[in-house]
Formats: sequence, C-alpha cells, structure tokens
Amino acid sequence: MAQVWRCSGLRWSASGPVLVWDGGRHSALTRGRRVAFAVAEGGVRTCVGARGHACPLGAVVPGRGTGARCEECARLDRAHSVAADTLADDPRPYRVYLAWFGPGMVKVGITGAARGPARLLEQGAVCFSWLGTGPLMAARRTEELLRAALRVPDRIPYADKRAVRAALPGTEAERAAELAELHARAVALAGWPESLDREAFRPVDHVGVFGLAGAPAASGEVDELVPGGAVSGELVAAAGPDLHLATAGGVVVLDTRFLPGWGLVPAEGREFDVPVKALKGVRGEGAGVQDGLF
Repeated sequence: MAQVWRCSGLRWSASGPVLVWDGGRHSALTRGRRVAFAVAEGGVRTCVGARGHACPLGAVVPGRGTGARCEECARLDRAHSVAADTLADDPRPYRVYLAWFGPGMVKVGITGAARGPARLLEQGAVCFSWLGTGPLMAARRTEELLRAALRVPDRIPYADKRAVRAALPGTEAERAAELAELHARAVALAGWPESLDREAFRPVDHVGVFGLAGAPAASGEVDELVPGGAVSGELVAAAGPDLHLATAGGVVVLDTRFLPGWGLVPAEGREFDVPVKALKGVRGEGAGVQDGLF
C-alpha cells in the first residue's frame, strides 16, 4: 500500500514556493518540475483544526473549500488573527501596503513587518509598494482610511486575479503606474495616524518571481479534489497559492488551498481526472491525460 501524505499547504520562502507536509517535510516547487499526486481512494477531506490543535470532531469538510476547516475551527482560527482586531496590544510593528494584481485591481492591506514581502507573495500580488510602518492599530486605521476615502478594497477574489495573469502589461513601469498614482493620493490624505511613518513609493515586481513572463496562458482551473482523482503536470508558473501546470490539454491552475485535509498518494502515471472548469473569462476547460510522479 502506498504511503499516504498530508499537505499543510504552500509557503513562500526566500528561494521560492514550497509545499509543506505534515511532519515537517518540504517539497521545493521549481519551474519545469512535474507535479503529480492522487487523492487516496475512498477517503474524505477532514478538518485540519486550528492554532496547532486537531479538530476535536474530526469533521468532514467540503472539497471546494479553501480553508479546510469546519465552522468551529475556522471561528477559533480567525479569533486569534490580525484581521479580527483582537490583538490591539500587539507591540510588534506592522506595515501597510498597496498591492496590484492587474489593471483596475489594487487592494490595501497590512502585514507584520517581520514577515517582509511574504504576505504579498502568498496573495499573488504582481506588484506592490509599502505605504507606512507603525503599531497594529495605527496600521489598521490607515487601511480603513484608504478604503473609505479612496474606495480601495481590502480583498480581491482569486478568480479575478487568475483571469488577468495572461494579459498583464509587459514592463515593470507599466505594471507600477496604477500603484504610483494611488500611492500619491494615499500619502496626501489627511487623517493619517501620527504613529504611522509614511514610506516613499518603491514598487516591487513579482512577475519574474512567479514565472509569469512568457508563460503560456491558463485555460482552466481545478474545481475541487475528489477521492481517487489525480493531478499531474509540469510547473510553468506559481503565484500566491496557485500552481500553473502544463497538461496535454493546456495549462490548468491548481489552487493548493484545496490540498490540506486530503490523504495524498503518488499518481503512478494516471490520467488527469479531477473536475476542471474554465478559467474566468476563458472558454474551454483544458484538461488532459498525464503521467509522472510528484
């Protein structure tokens, strides 16, 4: 019987994206590598728990969910997050940023200063710039100021991010232009918290890091993983949690947030046979027959 592995998700390191497995094993995701695995036959997707603790119910969670947590564990996990505003006395510095994902897609957000650009890589930000640094609540008030005064959202759906990756402007200057204009408007606003230090516009471009320059356009995305299903393809790009896999029928995007909670085994040359849907704004599904091992 093949050994069953459980994936904790994708993480971005200084050298690029890696898949993290329960037990501490890591798999580097270098471009050109074949990514292949199958979901264990007869298995179910179970809740991954919260805050380092197993789910007390061992709850079954939906295959399409990107959080892999039951309602109770999701509530517990969010209750201790920065987004929940429950860490008002956190003494660590935080940074406010503007992130660009494509034309007309700019969001504002905050991240711990110690994390550097990891949060931006995790979100699949094509380009970003810091806005300021300061205490958590000052960063949060600045984020809210931009949302209210400039109508900048704090969330952009992943389906929208995927839909524009094949049609990004060709130069870094073009990709940074919209950010530059919004950054100037943001730092000119009245009402910034005094404890937040504003930062000059210095765009950081991730097209090269993600491997999107010259990469073939994706035509489909994995809709969900299912027991007995298999995924296989050559990695051509990776952005945020998404792996762009070249298959016999075209490039298919796999959201790695679908992996946690499943038992995974080697694909052993099986066909690509998980549900695939057309990428938003793209006709055709682009699934094909695959082989290889991950």
